[in-house]
Amino acid sequence: MIKNLANAEHYSWGNNCEGWHLVKTPQLSIIQERMPAGAAEKIHYHRVAQQFFYIISGTATFLVNGAMYTVQAQNGLHILPGQHHQILNHTTNDLLFTVTSQPTSHGDRLELE
Repeated sequence: MIKNLANAEHYSWGNNCEGWHLVKTPQLSIIQERMPAGAAEKIHYHRVAQQFFYIISGTATFLVNGAMYTVQAQNGLHILPGQHHQILNHTTNDLLFTVTSQPTSHGDRLELE
């Protein structure tokens, strides 16, 4: 099946952030997300899931185990299980990205705040 934002399961999270499930299985999750200017998710980690964030447009700031990374569009960042991480949008524009989790990160997220 061809998937896109029009036919994918939609959800809202955080402060005006949203996501679309492009693939949703226990073994693999691929989500496209939108974070408005100034938005940030809570710092957390996953016991089992590894994740790959790919920036479609905008600039993402990541905090990973205390280190800060700036990731521009058309680049990605791999997060290993157990790494404390957070994505932030410090810009004045929307941030669009995909996050691929293997296995799915749902039910495997532990927040630190």
